[in-house]
Amino acid sequence: MENELIQLLRSNRAALRQRLDSMNVVDIAEQLEQLDKADVVVVFRMLPKTEAAEVFAELDHDVQQNIIEAITDREIRYIVDELFLDDAVDFIEEMPANVVKRVLANVTSDTRDLINHFLQYPDDSAGSMMTIEFVDLQSGTTVADAFAHIRETGMDKETVYTCYVTDSQRMLIGVVSARTLILSAKEQLIGDVMETDYFFARTHDDREELLNRFREYSLMALPVVDNEGRLVGIVTFDDILVVQEEEATEDFEKMAGMSPSEDEYLKTSAWVMSKNRLPWLIFLNFSVFLTGAIVAKFEDIVAILPILVTFLPMLMDTSGDAGSQSSTLVIRGMALEEIKQTDFFPVLWKEVRVAALCGIVLAIANFIRMLIFRYEPNMGLVVSTALFSAIFFAKTIGALLPLGANALKMDPAVMAVPILTTIVDAMTLIVFFSLAKIILHV
Repeated sequence: MENELIQLLRSNRAALRQRLDSMNVVDIAEQLEQLDKADVVVVFRMLPKTEAAEVFAELDHDVQQNIIEAITDREIRYIVDELFLDDAVDFIEEMPANVVKRVLANVTSDTRDLINHFLQYPDDSAGSMMTIEFVDLQSGTTVADAFAHIRETGMDKETVYTCYVTDSQRMLIGVVSARTLILSAKEQLIGDVMETDYFFARTHDDREELLNRFREYSLMALPVVDNEGRLVGIVTFDDILVVQEEEATEDFEKMAGMSPSEDEYLKTSAWVMSKNRLPWLIFLNFSVFLTGAIVAKFEDIVAILPILVTFLPMLMDTSGDAGSQSSTLVIRGMALEEIKQTDFFPVLWKEVRVAALCGIVLAIANFIRMLIFRYEPNMGLVVSTALFSAIFFAKTIGALLPLGANALKMDPAVMAVPILTTIVDAMTLIVFFSLAKIILHV
């Protein structure tokens, strides 16, 4: 189906303006991203000024760059002035130097100083994510005066659901929700209704810490203070949703044996994708020499009973899947802070029991299957015992590797597939051929 906006642009521009007035900014951004460069700018300029900045914040960075390069300095100034500061900083961070230079040349000196200050925070810190558009109140203010202040300044704030109480030195001393204000008497003081037991973050806290705090306590916003305890900004739940998606994607890519990429799939070049995937592919390719060396060590057994080789894919695939199941669950538990480093022995005990149960069931099922297909009982015993051992080792190692990686200050997700696969394959081969040598007397 042809894009709705382009249809109206070609046939009826008056109707297009009316349609833009009635659309949600997210829907407008989604359709703008489907247009070619020239049409994007034409439609963007037809947006009501009150919505232009909101739509701009929702656009992909390449579309934002296209718009900035096509519009006037005056239009740039208006857009950046209307953006919330965290959105402006996110936009600036992704632009090439020539675009950044033009944007900063067309904003006020105060805005430029604020943007430059925010850009100094580490990329993954609370300071780089926060916005300064929040409602602050004084403890000596009445509820009635607080409402007047919110009505006067609230339109320019990112949220008014929670207000932050500071003293004369801008030290954070409490928080008060809009619900509390609505239910309080007009003459009550903010200091009497505010909460003094509240959560906060510091500017250099890692964004994963913030994500866990939002998730655990179901927060809508979190105040951010500097090292002296002065309120400098807030992080809102919509920013945390972006972090959650990025962190989940990063862990998924690492577990699949790839270097993380910040760009969308279709917007990432083949060269970048290859560069992200090749390191672990090379590692896995060279790790095959280890498994090959093990097979070579037992080549006399293979020469006598070549049928043993036909069972290797089943054993290695099953053990690999079993290990991945355990490592994935442990990594998820660690990411959600359900599993801590001190839980090493409880995790080990649980996985030992799970591994034993899964291994016994699969070993028995495999033994019966081999009898049905008329394999020798001793052969069925070798393969089934090797299968049990492979599953037992794979699940145990798969659970403990992420904990070990975390203890060594490494990313647990890295241990999920590449290293786990190498270790488990090697152990499976050793156990299988050793059992064959003992039980089959070869």
